[in-house]
Amino acid sequence: MFNKIIKRGARKGARGHNESSPAADPRNAAPSSSSGGAGAAPVTVNHASRASAPAPPSPTSPHLAPSAFAAAPSPAAAQPPLLEPLPLLRDVAAADRPGLLLRKLRLVAALFDFSDSLKHPREKEAKRQALLELVDYVQAPAAAAGSNNNAPARLPDAVQEALVAAISANIFRPLPPALHESAASIDPNATPDDEEEPYLDPAWPHLALVYELLLRYVVSPDTDTKVAKRYVDHAFVLRLLDHFDTEDPREREYLKTVLHRIYGKFMVHRPFIRKAINNVFYRFIFETERHNGIGELLEILGSIINGFALPMKEEHKLFLGRALIPLHKPKSVAIYHQQLSYCIVQFVEKDYKLADAVIRGLLKYWPVINCQKEVLFLGELEDVLEATQPAEFQQCMVPLFKQIGRCLNSAHFQVAERALFLWNNDHIVSLIAQNRGVILPIIFEALERNIQSHWNQAVNGLTANVRKMFLDMDSELFEECQQQYIEKVAKAKELEEQRESAWRQLEAVAAKASGDDMVLVN
Repeated sequence: MFNKIIKRGARKGARGHNESSPAADPRNAAPSSSSGGAGAAPVTVNHASRASAPAPPSPTSPHLAPSAFAAAPSPAAAQPPLLEPLPLLRDVAAADRPGLLLRKLRLVAALFDFSDSLKHPREKEAKRQALLELVDYVQAPAAAAGSNNNAPARLPDAVQEALVAAISANIFRPLPPALHESAASIDPNATPDDEEEPYLDPAWPHLALVYELLLRYVVSPDTDTKVAKRYVDHAFVLRLLDHFDTEDPREREYLKTVLHRIYGKFMVHRPFIRKAINNVFYRFIFETERHNGIGELLEILGSIINGFALPMKEEHKLFLGRALIPLHKPKSVAIYHQQLSYCIVQFVEKDYKLADAVIRGLLKYWPVINCQKEVLFLGELEDVLEATQPAEFQQCMVPLFKQIGRCLNSAHFQVAERALFLWNNDHIVSLIAQNRGVILPIIFEALERNIQSHWNQAVNGLTANVRKMFLDMDSELFEECQQQYIEKVAKAKELEEQRESAWRQLEAVAAKASGDDMVLVN
């Protein structure tokens, strides 16, 4: 309990440090003036351009807006007000909307401390209203802008640049330290507490609207990829990928949807996105083994793999062998195993010739002492074998059934039971039946040991069913294997008796040589 209290205290302190970082310092802001509109409409925060002189620190000033807003015109004023009323977008003419959009985006780019609900309540509410209006505007059909063909574009280049800059200012922020980092800051040898709740960002109500705005911008038919790719560029994608490590599952879900939509719409970014995801996996597998967003990235890849054209490119096969199969290695594989298994099976279903490489990869990373992980591997193995053709099955069946034989004799009943469930799959049974002359001699001894000595009654019953299945397949082969097993057991018993006899003779000789004073320990 004391360690948990200490960990939580360290996490809170670290979060407080992030909130007071230079990127969130309100002293960096400097208000500037801009023309106002109607009185009872939403309000916005005015920011200084690069040419403005820095204003003195103010406790009510928000953060400095991105440079995308630097070119926005504003009338000169000595001390403009922090907030000004702005009309609704639907209340102004189409020609005036781009300028109004830029002014609203300045407010969206302002950052506030959401850990304290009493700070800047008016500004936060104004920002929320502006975000809601922008989301509705971006996702509205093009006809809503007016039926005039000569009307200006709903999202001109300058507005798109300001939009992406405002979104970046909100979502690309320092993430709080993860659970394991908080524990390590106090005790380097401490292990993370799995029962501790993940950190949920208090700014999420506003961040959710920002992510929704980004999503609507990406999927909008008004978004021209030739223009948007200048702002949603490689650097933007990399920063999105960095934020997949957030502990907040709500943010990871939005990131997954946004990145998938970017992959679908921006074809020019597709090779880069795949390579960047590969690099995330490499770092996770071979360096950190800690990442919160592996499952979400694998969900994106599952959809991408499903769309691969045939014949499959060599790049994709290398990705399977160098990234996906090694993802079975980390201890935390159970967290993302369902998504990983789906990706692996997709590869085999796309190209059945990959089954041998996949099965041998599973055997390479087969767990030794982790029984729960072993159960997961057996489930994935069944899905892979269901998509495997006889030729590929024959290439790997010997090492495969040696491992299955060890699973059959596992003292953990779930492992033995899951291995026996393989014989409930008709396709796997047909593959085994075609190659029973090789497979039955490999696992016959394991079946007999289960019948004779396994402690679990369910495992005994399932083993008896599999044994009878082999007997019905080929009674002559079964009797031959049984005879070989009897001879092997008899020979082993004879060797054991010879070993014990040799030890007794040695003890007798030693006792005779040493006299009666010698003490023998049995």
